[in-house]
Amino acid sequence: MMMLYNISWKFLRCLLITGLLILTVAVAASAKTTIKMSYNGPASEEDNAVHVFATHFKKLVEEKTGGAIAIDLFPNSQLGNEQQRMEQVMTDPMINVASFGGMETVFPEIFATNVPFLFDSYKAAHIFFDSSDAMKKIRKEFRERTGVQLLEVIEEGGFIAFTCTQPIKSPKDFKGLKFRAMDASQVAMYEAFGAAGTPIPWTEVYLALKTGVADGQMNPPTYIIIGSLYEVQSHLTLANVQYSDQFLLVNNAMMEELADKEREAIRSAAKEANALTRTFVESQVENRIAFLKEKGMEVYTPTHEEMAEFKKLSTPSYIKWLRQHIEKEWIDDALADAQKANNEVQ
Repeated sequence: MMMLYNISWKFLRCLLITGLLILTVAVAASAKTTIKMSYNGPASEEDNAVHVFATHFKKLVEEKTGGAIAIDLFPNSQLGNEQQRMEQVMTDPMINVASFGGMETVFPEIFATNVPFLFDSYKAAHIFFDSSDAMKKIRKEFRERTGVQLLEVIEEGGFIAFTCTQPIKSPKDFKGLKFRAMDASQVAMYEAFGAAGTPIPWTEVYLALKTGVADGQMNPPTYIIIGSLYEVQSHLTLANVQYSDQFLLVNNAMMEELADKEREAIRSAAKEANALTRTFVESQVENRIAFLKEKGMEVYTPTHEEMAEFKKLSTPSYIKWLRQHIEKEWIDDALADAQKANNEVQ
């Protein structure tokens, strides 16, 4: 009888320990933090550089935290338009990738980083966005004003080019044409060239070009392909107008609540994912231009003199427009640090 009692007790103890282990695992599993991440564009690594970044970022965060943090991706603006998602990241524990269109209503100072022909190369842009004093100031002020951290500036598709239904080789070729503008800054630039700029949402650009509401637009090759704009535009001008980027935003309160190791994992994952995305984007530019040629677009690269003329007309008009919206010091800081970055590359 005593032996039976001992066996039963050992059996019960085994069951109890096993049960506690199962409960511990279950509690640990339930403690996993899931963070929503929203961004523009399709869930296509071939066509959308922001999605390339998001998939790298998700993988790295989950690896670095041992699964304690999971990133739930919401491409194609599933959680709302630019303004709605900006409001969400300011109030909710989430991550958002915003374009200038999303940033302009809460932090117009960011447009100081988008002056036409600001950077001579990808490397200069990387130096500026990663380590310049101007960007440190922007990050600090943006966090204080919005309660959101700006972690990385994501390269989304190379430098911006012009497309049109007729050849564009210099500013004089814009005269009398109508161009789709993404925002008021682009309207100012087109007007400096002698064209009319009309704000048109991205979802309506293809139809506007097809029906003649606009004669042309500006975007990096990636977005020209995503939007199938080669079907309604015959000419591509590689003027390298602006560095094409978006901004990785993280709710500050959420970051502060994380453990130090988890917070550092998100930061390091963002930096690594951005480096991988830059490599991807820059390796694909020539392939994308070749694809557009195959689709029938006439591709033109302006001469040094023509580029100088573009810059001479567009930069002052952009800065004049921008000074109506932000303090002069933001512009001066960005221009000075961008020139430092350009000089450093040379």
